[in-house]
Amino acid sequence: MPSPDLTSNQTAIITGASRGIGKAIALELGKTGVEVVVNYSNSPEQANQVVNEIKASGGNAYAEHANVSLEDDVDRLIKAVLQKSGHIDILVNNAGITKDGLLMRMKPEDWESVINLNLTGVFLCTKAVSRTMLKQKRGRIVNITSVVGIMGNAGQANYAASKAGVIGLTKSTAKEFAARGITVNAVAPGFITTDMTKELEAETILNAIPLGCFGTPENIAGPVRFLTTDPSAAYITGQVLNVDGGMVMS
Repeated sequence: MPSPDLTSNQTAIITGASRGIGKAIALELGKTGVEVVVNYSNSPEQANQVVNEIKASGGNAYAEHANVSLEDDVDRLIKAVLQKSGHIDILVNNAGITKDGLLMRMKPEDWESVINLNLTGVFLCTKAVSRTMLKQKRGRIVNITSVVGIMGNAGQANYAASKAGVIGLTKSTAKEFAARGITVNAVAPGFITTDMTKELEAETILNAIPLGCFGTPENIAGPVRFLTTDPSAAYITGQVLNVDGGMVMS
């Protein structure tokens, strides 16, 4: 089977990389020598800070603005990266939002905004980079889903639906792209300490986690680094890796 050259000269796009899990992934990949494109939608100062941290550690990075739920923005992002770097070898679809509420009270716009960013954004970015990766006959894509997309969660129908959709999209694209040496996998975080989860009721959730603690963004960044840069991951595709302290066991 084709095995991509992961030794040098790699460029990775991480969507939603200005903070939280995306930032941790960007910093982790930056340590490996991968050129990191820090995508952001509304926080240029934070994105540039991530770029500076990567450069300070000896890596190479630059920031690019795009709202990945918008096709024109995604196309502009990909064109900008190809102009600057010449190739795209890794895509990490991380950008996401929550707008929680019980289904009976959920506004259609809250449903649509979550689906548009969390799921349609993954579709748009994957489709856009696939043109380049298919020509290169190599590439690695990792989609950040969630254990909520596997087990559901009250008050998060929109978020759970979007993340379940990401899992189906991952498996379908993995089958479509495999013949060209492109792997597509998903990482499903459990409850990770970020701005997105700080309002959750900690005690109730901790009781459902066998390891008895929340995860950190760095706990997600390591598995993503393995799936995107390690030669040992070349034979892994179409898989969902739960990184959740044991919450979901199947």
